[in-house]
Amino acid sequence: MIWYPYEQMKTMKPPYEIVDAEGVYLYTKDGDKLIDSISSWWSVIHGYKHPVITKAIKEQADIFSHVMLGGLTHPAVQKLSDKLADWLPGDLDYCFFSDSGSVAVEVALKMALQYNVNRKDERKTVLALTHSYHGDTFKTMEVGDDEDYHFAFGEKKGVIHIPTELPALEEAFEKHHGELNCFIVEPLLQGAGGMLMYDLDFLKRARQLCDRYDVLLIFDEVATGFGRTGYRFVADEVLPDILVLGKALTGGHIGHAVTVAGEKVYRGFYGDDPALALMHGPTFMGNALACSAALASIELFEGQDYMSKIHRITEIMRREMSGFESPKVKEVRIMGGCICLEVRDRTDLAGYQEFAVKRGVFARPFLNCLYAMPPYVIGEEELAQVLSVMKVWFS
Repeated sequence: MIWYPYEQMKTMKPPYEIVDAEGVYLYTKDGDKLIDSISSWWSVIHGYKHPVITKAIKEQADIFSHVMLGGLTHPAVQKLSDKLADWLPGDLDYCFFSDSGSVAVEVALKMALQYNVNRKDERKTVLALTHSYHGDTFKTMEVGDDEDYHFAFGEKKGVIHIPTELPALEEAFEKHHGELNCFIVEPLLQGAGGMLMYDLDFLKRARQLCDRYDVLLIFDEVATGFGRTGYRFVADEVLPDILVLGKALTGGHIGHAVTVAGEKVYRGFYGDDPALALMHGPTFMGNALACSAALASIELFEGQDYMSKIHRITEIMRREMSGFESPKVKEVRIMGGCICLEVRDRTDLAGYQEFAVKRGVFARPFLNCLYAMPPYVIGEEELAQVLSVMKVWFS
């Protein structure tokens, strides 16, 4: 029996069975053709069954599907590591691969802790944001701040949460800089915590304070990377010490993630003493199929000017939502390839998924958020349909 995510198994409604998927469409066993408005949890940026990525996976599978990176290496992981080092900003050159975003964040937090241990520094506290979400593994739950997902965790020790406000940021560093080993953020867009959006100036000031007090800055761009905020990476605007990527890394075709460290962090583990090494090693890190998919995905992103596609999505969202108001909607937020309608009462979203499916759209509201993060290949008419269904729900 399948144990489904985020569901009470006793009362859950039967899931929609998908028998095919192509482009922005999901095809159900019941014959429905649905626009996927959320890109399979924000990952399928090129749409489903993209021929370039599919071909890359098939060609690699004909050679081999996987070999471990412990004592071995292979061309696909070498090429992807070289590509990311060349493609990412600044000195983010050192790629530690894993198999999911949560694990990649765990690696980043472990790097930050051991970086300080290696230099005989006892700082063990993590600074994070209120309403943050960094995954469902144990340490990511600890640094997260979302009771709807992590209420069973219990008391959280060794972490300080602050809102995305400059006075709170300044105060946290003034009071706690001597105990902080890192500051971890979802830059500009806090996804699962409620599609909350904040200003770039906050991150610029965070960078300054991290430099002043020798605190590592970690960007969790698992959800925000590859253009979702309207920037290719927020790291292009403010350079972190550690960058975490996942989801869209492979175009959503296969699971993979990477924790990318800058020169300072990498050098903190480099030396003659074996005890300095990062003792971590996911079995499927650097998986050959995933690396091949990621290389193909990056090639599409570069070669087909995806940032222009994203900017067009933003324009259409703003145009279609211009003048929209509802007493049930507290706020409409748009950033890059994301739109969120925050309702005043989350019960007002009950039944929306079924409503949307009947109108040819798959959606998955959560908390008090009705949102869309469509594939970047979505056409104007398809995107307008998604937004129309959202508006009609409140009419």
